[in-house]
Amino acid sequence: MDKVLVQVDGRFRLGDVLGAGSYAVVYRARNIIKDDAVAIKLEPITHSSSVQREYNILKHLEGGVGIPRALWFGRESTYHTLVLNLLGPSLHSLFLLHSRKFSLDTVINLGDQLLSRLKYIHSHSYVHGDIKPQNVVLGLGDLRHTAFIIDFGIAKEFWNMSGVHIPFHQGQCLTGTPAFASINNHLGVEPGHRDDLESLMYMLIYFLQGSLPWLTSDQEKLSSTSILEWKVNTTIEDLCRGIPVKFATILIYTCSLAFSEDPDYNHLCSLLHILCSTPPAPAACLLDISQPEVIPMTHSPPFFDKPCVIEAVSPCPPLRRSTRM
Repeated sequence: MDKVLVQVDGRFRLGDVLGAGSYAVVYRARNIIKDDAVAIKLEPITHSSSVQREYNILKHLEGGVGIPRALWFGRESTYHTLVLNLLGPSLHSLFLLHSRKFSLDTVINLGDQLLSRLKYIHSHSYVHGDIKPQNVVLGLGDLRHTAFIIDFGIAKEFWNMSGVHIPFHQGQCLTGTPAFASINNHLGVEPGHRDDLESLMYMLIYFLQGSLPWLTSDQEKLSSTSILEWKVNTTIEDLCRGIPVKFATILIYTCSLAFSEDPDYNHLCSLLHILCSTPPAPAACLLDISQPEVIPMTHSPPFFDKPCVIEAVSPCPPLRRSTRM
């Protein structure tokens, strides 16, 4: 999407592009009245707006640690416009800048924080649906060691308007990003809390291992069917080889959850705490990720650069995943 706007709501002046996804482009901007920096997401106006949905979700989640603040939403020219507080670099950008490896303590810290974020999001009846390195960013200034989950464009409610849990069913389209999507998501099963947790574990293992078996190279784009085959045929033992066994334990627990089962987040955090080499709880420790003053805009590898919505593959029985109701 080309930048056609210079100013939004008479007070936000657009600057450089920070990132782009399937639905919107995010710009750095400045509030010329308060003279502070913000981020602005522009989405071409269509019949339905993921940006408007995201605004409503963020207002519902407002006040949670590691949740972006939605400052304003409205229409500007031919765009739906969402103004957010400006945050720092994504874990994807930092991972590339650190030669595709994070330390064990950093991964434990991130895991501890993100389990807390997902517990908060899930407790407010939402499933994020697209947990991946690009959708976790660090804050700025005093919040530079705080992880934020961003991009709620495909998040969905887990409870209906009557307070009833959504029903289990199959035949869904795969949503999110294939490289980090759960196997049940690939198989067309309605996503739930367990799927966010499985995606989180893939991401943490990715940070420790430097890659995942189904991410063969930055240049080769594998189909979602090929990625599913890799996931089904890779044992948890092989996936977690060379890293602490607790990560395999957490992944096994996550994949054994039934569709409507509430995860024991405290238990999962306690497993991470056992691995922490410093006395405080991991989230109380500082991240050992140095942040340069300017993070260049990087192009994501094609296999997990954008969320997608594709037809679900023909169901085949997973070798190590639960499709229990």
